[in-house]
Amino acid sequence: MLMTGLIKADFHVHSIASKDSLSKGENLIAEAKKKGLGKLILTDHNTISGALELQKAYPDFVIVGEEILTSSGEILAIFVKEELPKGIEPVEAFKRLKDQDAFISLSHPYASMRHGWTEAEMEKYLPYLDAIEIANARNIPEMNRSAMKFAKDHGLCGTAGSDAHGVQELGAMGLQLPDFHNAEELRASVRSAEVFGKESPMWVRIYSRGAVLLKAVHKKTGIKLY
Repeated sequence: MLMTGLIKADFHVHSIASKDSLSKGENLIAEAKKKGLGKLILTDHNTISGALELQKAYPDFVIVGEEILTSSGEILAIFVKEELPKGIEPVEAFKRLKDQDAFISLSHPYASMRHGWTEAEMEKYLPYLDAIEIANARNIPEMNRSAMKFAKDHGLCGTAGSDAHGVQELGAMGLQLPDFHNAEELRASVRSAEVFGKESPMWVRIYSRGAVLLKAVHKKTGIKLY
């Protein structure tokens, strides 16, 4: 049981608004509540449209985020007010996120095959960061251990998430931390956060790969199979 004032939150979640997910918002809401999450943080690829729409129905539960593919790696931004485009330069992205007071983390460091970040890049961008993702359920454990060590060595906070592309993945990893309602409160809250959960099995990638395939079929033929 959680201590009073603490919640569990998954900081990396995709919905059907992402090119590689079929997870509908209402299904994510139901699963999040079933698994005892205190917030649903949607971080779709290069869009906040799905998160904004779902937040209208659940303003106290849904937080708008975005996973932004820059010209280097992916940024995991939370409390996003203005969507950033794909392919933007990292420094430009950081500055625009700072201007809107978003919470800035980096997606899956050390995952070079998934638009992760190198140590040199993370050190270069340290002044812009609130955190890095220290636990991603789609990473192999060694990557997460390396990210945790980097954060500790550089005095950085960490975020953790399932990187869910299928509803069933939701809550596989995340943070247990004091409740928060804006970016400023989150910056304070993550200082005492603890990671929960464990890495997902490799087969969960079928959710994202299947979503890409089904959406491609729909686009080409008009036949909707999902």
